[in-house]
Amino acid sequence: MKNSLCRVAVVLMCVLFFSAVWAVEPNDTLIQLWGEPNIPEQDLRTSKAAVIVCKGMIDDGLYKSIRRRTELALNEGAEYLIYEIQTYGGLLQSGDDISKYFILEVGKKAKTVAYITTEAISAGAMISVSCRDIIMLENTTIGDCAPIAIGAKLEGVEREKTESFTRAAFMRAAEANGYPAALLKAMVSMQIEVYRIRNLQTDEYEFFEAEFLPKDANEYDIDNKQLVVKDDELLTLTASQAYEYGIARAVVKEMAGALEFLSERDGVTFAGEPVVLKTNWSEEMVRWLNSPAVMAVLVMLAMLGVYIEFNTPGLGLPGLVAVICFAIIIGSKYLVGLANWGAVALFVVGILLLLIEIFVLPGFSIAGVTGITCILAGLFGMLIKNPPDKLPWPQSEFDWQLFTSGALGMSIGFMGFVVLAWLLTKYLPKLQFLSGLILVPTAAKQGTEMEVSMTVPPESETAGVKVGDIGEVISTLRPTGKARFGDAIVDVVAEAEFLDKETKVEIIEIHGNRVVVKPAKG
Repeated sequence: MKNSLCRVAVVLMCVLFFSAVWAVEPNDTLIQLWGEPNIPEQDLRTSKAAVIVCKGMIDDGLYKSIRRRTELALNEGAEYLIYEIQTYGGLLQSGDDISKYFILEVGKKAKTVAYITTEAISAGAMISVSCRDIIMLENTTIGDCAPIAIGAKLEGVEREKTESFTRAAFMRAAEANGYPAALLKAMVSMQIEVYRIRNLQTDEYEFFEAEFLPKDANEYDIDNKQLVVKDDELLTLTASQAYEYGIARAVVKEMAGALEFLSERDGVTFAGEPVVLKTNWSEEMVRWLNSPAVMAVLVMLAMLGVYIEFNTPGLGLPGLVAVICFAIIIGSKYLVGLANWGAVALFVVGILLLLIEIFVLPGFSIAGVTGITCILAGLFGMLIKNPPDKLPWPQSEFDWQLFTSGALGMSIGFMGFVVLAWLLTKYLPKLQFLSGLILVPTAAKQGTEMEVSMTVPPESETAGVKVGDIGEVISTLRPTGKARFGDAIVDVVAEAEFLDKETKVEIIEIHGNRVVVKPAKG
């Protein structure tokens, strides 16, 4: 009897035990026994991804392009934004703008991934660590974000001022996305020595700057610490090193591997191939036009066109070329946010004053000086990113960087103009097939006579003209045109008015190549 009761009790206890076990949630039981389960494919959450290509120099044009394409992807419902990065860096301010945009705005709406396909150097490293995840192709690199100044050397307080800001930007990214802060700081400054030490409690490696090394040998394996970055080098990592140190989440062979990693880690499946959003032709053209080399050519052609136009009668091709070049310079600066309406207005006023000086007022007066001053001030204002209500003067290291880059292009263009103008003045009049493009300087004669620029029919002889000569307009003066004085056809400019053909005119002034006329009395 007792044995039967014992058997019944044992059976009841087994039933109660297994009932308690199976009462636990199935997933909890699986996790306790076997770890994370493999989620059936039909239960995976479907997500949409978009690839946004970020290649070439990091500048304000790329920043605006990234914003445009990111908003487009978000509007289309993309939950994963994969930024394909291939850059050696660029403007530090633009890199910081992109970094803040990724962390403060985009990161709250979607998961950001930096997909490094070749290299992410300097500002490229800054925007990469600003993404939630970094995935690198095999044999790629990331790092080396020490700030530099074009045409100058950062030293002492100036270097520390710039590096301090850059380090703060990297620290912001480390806090937001969980990257080793000490390693990110070592990408910016050479004075930082970093060690890797194993935490005995968690059995994971942690990174410490030399001055913040832990002291507790019971918590950290201090005796076996590993030097990762020396105090005289900047940190640049290969893909395998970045993965080992916890900066890269994965190292893959192609985009499909990156998508597979994200799918397995996050338990999602991607609906088809991700859409690829590249910069459009207009964005690439604007960035190209704002490069120092292209800007130098535009400035050189614009000034050369103005110079030739001053030395030839009427309005011709050189003047048109100058107008087109100035329009391209202003338009490209405006599209990247450097030219505000104040700088543009100042430049236009300068052009108008210069036109008044050329076509209305004889000689060179206050209008010409003011016009040139306004043009230079307008161009100067377009080199600096400032609001219209503030003086166009660099206020920070980043403003100086923009200003130096723009001034370099314009300076090269001006030097090229000086050389070409000298060559044109010296050799162009001697070339018969090109001599019509520029006027030959006049030579003074006896008394009040003076040779001036004139176009003469082949069968006529060149004759001298002087103040007081009476002639007849043969092409409408608006206010420049041609008039006949005896056998000579002379390029002239009317005094503050338009004159029709066959109007009798009198020469009132001769200034070098400039012949000024007015309607003859009677």
